Amino acid sequence: MTEPNASPNDADAVSTRRRSTGRAALRAPRARATNDDRRRALRRLRTTLAAVTLGFAAASGAAGAARAVEAFVTNERDNTISVIDTETREVTRTFSVGRRPRGVVFSPDGSKLFVCASDSNSVQVIDPASGKVLHDLPSGEDPEQFALSPDGAKLFIANENDALTTVVDVETRKVLAQISVGFEPEGMAISPDGMTAITTSETANLVHWIDVAALTSTEVTPVGQRPRHAEFDRDGKLVWVSSEIGGTVAVIDVKSRAILKTIEFAVPGVAPDRLQPVGVKLTRDGALAFVALGPSDRVAVVDARTYEVLSYILVGRRVWHLEFTPGDAMLLTTNGVSGDVTMIDVASRKAVKTIKVGRFPWGVAIRPDARPVADRR
Repeated sequence: MTEPNASPNDADAVSTRRRSTGRAALRAPRARATNDDRRRALRRLRTTLAAVTLGFAAASGAAGAARAVEAFVTNERDNTISVIDTETREVTRTFSVGRRPRGVVFSPDGSKLFVCASDSNSVQVIDPASGKVLHDLPSGEDPEQFALSPDGAKLFIANENDALTTVVDVETRKVLAQISVGFEPEGMAISPDGMTAITTSETANLVHWIDVAALTSTEVTPVGQRPRHAEFDRDGKLVWVSSEIGGTVAVIDVKSRAILKTIEFAVPGVAPDRLQPVGVKLTRDGALAFVALGPSDRVAVVDARTYEVLSYILVGRRVWHLEFTPGDAMLLTTNGVSGDVTMIDVASRKAVKTIKVGRFPWGVAIRPDARPVADRR
């Protein structure tokens, strides 16, 4: 039926409007449904993104926690290792190892910890995360210190009772060579290029130079009485050797094998026979050397370019060995008689914290994969 007074053309127009209105009415619910679907999908997407963000944050937090800088300290009287979080400056755990643990070093990736269990006549390979002993390596009798080649493939072990340096293939667990050196070898070091190894012999007062490729001792350099520790500088041109009874540190030119400088120490009020150098550590920039002076309970700070002794830092009793945290921010010292570790702020050269560990702490190593990525580059 047409509207009153409407022409046929008007009627057609009205009919067209009604059909359009009807189609629009039919389309409206579908449009509302489509918009609702879009809103629901958007809410789901936002929820998913929030969950992913939270998950990523949690994972990042866990990774950050895993990267806490840990120091592993051997306690030779307790047959244990104390693990120190160097940020909180607290012992977080302690686990048992073989008898009289002394030397300690990590694999380059930090996945394995090597420990000289001297009275067990073994080198133990340990999972640092769990403290579980994975296996032993053949080490010769009474291993004292050792050095791992830069590629992590070979371990050079000083056998004090046998006057030998034992070389072990870490992967196959086989002895590659036993090299004759002087009586009571203790100190071990390998040059940064992995071409030269050094063993110090306490009774013979010698530094033995070892050709790593040939696995033979090639020559010797006489040093002061009872050499205990050897430390290459970063570019491998110099090696620093401490002589405990001699009370000196010899700086040796690697190319010529000649002593360039013999450094002596003097602390007001401390008897000279108590100035017994053992551990030596050099900063990465080659500016400073830190020397543990044993029963003097001091660490000497030495200008590594002029060889001038700059100062002495009082630490715990009978300081043995030293290790830097990443970036050389802190220096840790193991203090045998007082049974603790001293943390030294390298910038101010002041002791800032004493941390109680086990009985007679001796060696210390920082876990490499515990470092933030930026510090490992």
